[in-house]
Amino acid sequence: QVYVMESGGGLVQPGGSLELSCEASGNIYSLNGMGWYRQVPGKQRELVAFIHTGGSTDYSDSAKARFTISRENRVSYLQMKRLKPEDTAVYYCKVNAAASGSGRLDVYWGQGTQVTVSS
Repeated sequence: QVYVMESGGGLVQPGGSLELSCEASGNIYSLNGMGWYRQVPGKQRELVAFIHTGGSTDYSDSAKARFTISRENRVSYLQMKRLKPEDTAVYYCKVNAAASGSGRLDVYWGQGTQVTVSS
């Protein structure tokens, strides 16, 4: 089994910064890409940023120039700067990994961490 845990959410004022962390743990045979998604009530979960195995990254248009995704081993970080009220959402970490003995690549999600941008 693969476990995904996010941390670092909270309340921040507009224009402020916040860093989220995501750690993958458990019986991991191989870990491929890791990414961050967010969701607000009534809307679909949307991509924020993703870092692929080779280090290449994808960002949503709203995240470009303000957010930076990075990864060190089994931990992914999302550095968020110049936050806006519309960034308020539950942020989820997604991990593409193969559990030991599974023989296949699966997608694993964390429980999410709330980010609220408000004065």
